[in-house]
Amino acid sequence: MSLNAFRQELATPRTSIQLCALGIIGGVCAASVIILFRLSVEWLQLLYLDEVNNFTTLSGIERLILPVIGVLLILFVAYLTGFKQYRMGIPFVIHRVKQYFGHIPFRTTINQFFGGAFALASGFSVGREGPSVHLGAAGSSFFGQWLKLPHNSIRILSGCGIAAGISASFNTPFAAVIFVMEVVLREYKIHIFIPIMLAAAIGTVMTRAVFGQAQELAFIEFFEFSRWIYLYLILFGILLGGLATLFNNALMKVMHLFQGFNMIKRLLIAGVITGGVGYVLPEALGAHFFSVHEMVLQQQDVALLVAVLCAKFFITIIAIGLGIPGGIMGPVFVLGMLSGALLVAPLGLAVDNVEQLSGSFALLGMAGLMTSVVHAPLAALSAVMELSYSPELILPAILVIVPAYVTSTQFLGNNSIFIRQLDYQKLPYTTSPVLEALQKTGVLAVMDKEFKLFNNAQKHHILQFLETSPTHPVVQRNSFEIDAQFSLVQYDISLSREESSLAYFTMQGVSFQSTLAEVYQLLQSSRQGAVYVYENEPSNITGVITWNTLRSYLHKAQF
Repeated sequence: MSLNAFRQELATPRTSIQLCALGIIGGVCAASVIILFRLSVEWLQLLYLDEVNNFTTLSGIERLILPVIGVLLILFVAYLTGFKQYRMGIPFVIHRVKQYFGHIPFRTTINQFFGGAFALASGFSVGREGPSVHLGAAGSSFFGQWLKLPHNSIRILSGCGIAAGISASFNTPFAAVIFVMEVVLREYKIHIFIPIMLAAAIGTVMTRAVFGQAQELAFIEFFEFSRWIYLYLILFGILLGGLATLFNNALMKVMHLFQGFNMIKRLLIAGVITGGVGYVLPEALGAHFFSVHEMVLQQQDVALLVAVLCAKFFITIIAIGLGIPGGIMGPVFVLGMLSGALLVAPLGLAVDNVEQLSGSFALLGMAGLMTSVVHAPLAALSAVMELSYSPELILPAILVIVPAYVTSTQFLGNNSIFIRQLDYQKLPYTTSPVLEALQKTGVLAVMDKEFKLFNNAQKHHILQFLETSPTHPVVQRNSFEIDAQFSLVQYDISLSREESSLAYFTMQGVSFQSTLAEVYQLLQSSRQGAVYVYENEPSNITGVITWNTLRSYLHKAQF
């Protein structure tokens, strides 16, 4: 199959072999970048740590200065790429997917790769899913841009990259698919589902080939408990909803409080605060499950649990609020684990095996807190289930997730942290229903290739052709010294047939990569005329889309 035929098929919003191939390719591209990123973080950490993500082995002075060194390295990368290119993370990716069909700037990707690696390696309380989403979308998007694929397929390709990135980062293919559909794309379409599922599967296969089969939370075993404890789960969920609201409000407060500071000052403040907390409480550094698994399982010290929970809560909102590159879900997972291990303690008054339930409540705490922070209940449920490999937690998790979500949204007025960050940064992330529907179809799928092109033709020549083919699209090309102008020629229906006059509608051009949304935006004001589709050069016209064609397609399309 030729490249043009490949593009032609991808322009149509339907499940196809070509779209499946796109998902596989996108998955390979994204997973390769994420694996390289993870290996880079591990290599950096093993330069000074005895074990990956174990910052407790460092001395107090080392823990104090390590985050500051990390900030200096992050600033150095930002200086080389340009401080204006320091937009990154999941909110930025959502914005680019919704408004720019998933096109990710190259310089922001460089910032995300190296900045994220330095942040994770230096003990900041940020997650690796933020860089994974950004790098996954970029890796697959660059491939689509290189092939000059239709923009609607590049958007799907970006979703594939995000799914593969999350899957490659956490070894959770199903959760990755749900996260993309629930948080990033925010829609469920079969023709989008299929390639994203393939990409997530590819990400998992490649990750397991490099890092092994082990699940991230394999050290936690979910124990079922008495049915009467289900009542306590509802209260547990309500408390998590309140904690999530507090977290989101505190994070936004930090962002507003320091908005007047330049980037250098903000990052240095984050480094100093994180280093100071790490000096006193090394267990608070990082955002990996390893850092808290002993506290969760052993319930060794309630006071230590409270201290680590408060400290991690504080340095997480500081790091993310002040612009340290990294994700929010990693620390939210850890905070949920700590909250669950802490809130299981009151059950010790009624049951004997409360220590055994500590791990179970840690998993439920992860699900409830993630649900309320990012507003992704299905993604939270599937992520915790896959991370722990415990499908039996589904029912208890639902009893936690629902009250947590309802409490957070309805009673406390909390919105998704990603949406709040987008609003704060004034990054648009919504489109009208009409444009959203038209964005799913490329112009290659609808344009009329059987048009008649005249070059500086006399009026009677055009008229002679239209008399024999009145419905055939006719385009007049008027050449000038530096450019050319295209016009759609039709009978002027406002005049009588005898007068035989012609109407000329000046045409604007769109790239063959464009979607019908761009066509609609050009024609909606006049609701007549047409646009021409060009390849490579604006003078190289390959097709025509009239207003009537667009309107008919919109009416009959089933999205």
